[in-house]
Amino acid sequence: MPDPRRAIPRTDALLSEPRIAGFTGTLGRDLVKSVIQDAQRAARAGEIAPDGVVDAVLARLPASASSLRPVVNATGVVVHTNLGRAPLSAAALDALTAAGGATDVEFDLATGDRARRGRGALSALAAAVPDAGAVHVVNNNAAALLLCALALAPGREIVVSRGELVEIGDGFRIPGLLESAGSRLREVGTTNRTSARDYAEAIGPDTGFVLKVHPSNYRVTGFTSEAAVGELAGLGVPLVADIGSGLLAPHPLLLAEPDAASALRAGATVVTASGDKLLGGPQAGLLLGDADVVERLRRHPAARALRVDKLTLAALEATLRGPEPPVRAALEASVESLRLRAETLVRGLEGVDAHVVGSVAAVGGGGAPGVELPSAAVSLPARYAVALRTGHPAVAGRVVRDRCLLDLRAVRPEEDAKLLEAVRRCG
Repeated sequence: MPDPRRAIPRTDALLSEPRIAGFTGTLGRDLVKSVIQDAQRAARAGEIAPDGVVDAVLARLPASASSLRPVVNATGVVVHTNLGRAPLSAAALDALTAAGGATDVEFDLATGDRARRGRGALSALAAAVPDAGAVHVVNNNAAALLLCALALAPGREIVVSRGELVEIGDGFRIPGLLESAGSRLREVGTTNRTSARDYAEAIGPDTGFVLKVHPSNYRVTGFTSEAAVGELAGLGVPLVADIGSGLLAPHPLLLAEPDAASALRAGATVVTASGDKLLGGPQAGLLLGDADVVERLRRHPAARALRVDKLTLAALEATLRGPEPPVRAALEASVESLRLRAETLVRGLEGVDAHVVGSVAAVGGGGAPGVELPSAAVSLPARYAVALRTGHPAVAGRVVRDRCLLDLRAVRPEEDAKLLEAVRRCG
């Protein structure tokens, strides 16, 4: 009998097959070819029939050339680090598309001369925090702190509280970051209590600056005390305040969370913050403060290695100038609106063991530790968690007491239909 493997379509034939050929323009020929070869191997192994190779290829082709998959964030964590932190606004996404081609990021169209890089984003940031004498943007908050150490304390001491030697994630720690710049840490106070006097007594001719770090991903409670920014501003050396989460101005729901404007008014020389947390923008490190000091940071040789690309600048400007970003909308959504959405979803899940429950969401992303956000969720059997997470679209919830909760605090209203369809597919 003839070998059935001879009936498996050739690679060139499959690449030219009309239903497959169109994908080479969006996914690339090499990616499409790799999927074809996987399907051919499956056919040779007898896993699929030779006449099913085309359908297998079509089923295995990814939605895009990137391996990243969109996820509906139903975890109840608004700024979820593992899910990419802040989701961008529609305005920021449009700005990314516009900046994807040739753009005037460093070019003055009126004069034809070179222009300051990212001037639009920097202007928007300066307008958002008018207390800052100058602003600069690098690729994340760790980079902002590193640049401060390189420019203000090379081979010198940085005075910092023992209670603020933070680990920022994935094993990276503030001490290691600063010491990698050639600075030495002068630790003061204790884990739970540090006073302004502790800082003052440690300052000497070798002090580069005092560092005040907001413990944005943990809380120390009980017999505690810390020196405020205002108490440290008059010690005769620069004061760098790392507020971490990127809150530019006070927020009524986050009264204990430091913000850039208040820190600058209290006397901070430089404030560093993240762009992809409470600000709701792209990953970026924000530097705001004294004009001379910020210019010194901007002109340091390492600033070139830490600079952001045109996509980040475009998304940051659109976040600052555009409509309310999703993070802000999620924080301020009323519990009643979330419950009404949850009830609508449950009504659309006839025959599914689903009901509405109260929930508690969190800010997340190293911001506002301990702050609880009342929320509402759709409760499903626990078995739905894996099916939803691995489905299309992917939905990330959380399992509590053998139930899969889909918390709506971080789910955008326009994602409700997608969420409903994902649950129905798992039913």
